[in-house]
Amino acid sequence: MPRYMSLIRIDENNNPGGPSEELMERMGKLMEEMTKAGVLLDTSGLHPTSEGKRVLYSGGELSVTDGPFTETKEVIGGYAVFQTKDEAEALEWTKRFLKVHEEEWTITCELREIVEG
Repeated sequence: MPRYMSLIRIDENNNPGGPSEELMERMGKLMEEMTKAGVLLDTSGLHPTSEGKRVLYSGGELSVTDGPFTETKEVIGGYAVFQTKDEAEALEWTKRFLKVHEEEWTITCELREIVEG
């Protein structure tokens, strides 16, 4: 069965201040359901870009930039890895994940199949 990665993109400057207790509860229930269904292989949120580094390789040279990355509006805030029968099933789980959030959230999930072996 194919594996898919959902890259969860958020605007760090315009989010509702982090997940509410209610959101975390709804998300926990969905993650439990996904795990029991055998489709969720891994998931996690990421620390803010202010705690990250960006490494660029260009023209044979490496450079490292400390976060936050002010020129970036949308950042990867987390990820989930699914193993589903097809892309349509992975897309349905991704939609369900988005719908557990309150209306004030603006989130984009980029769903991509993982290249196998």
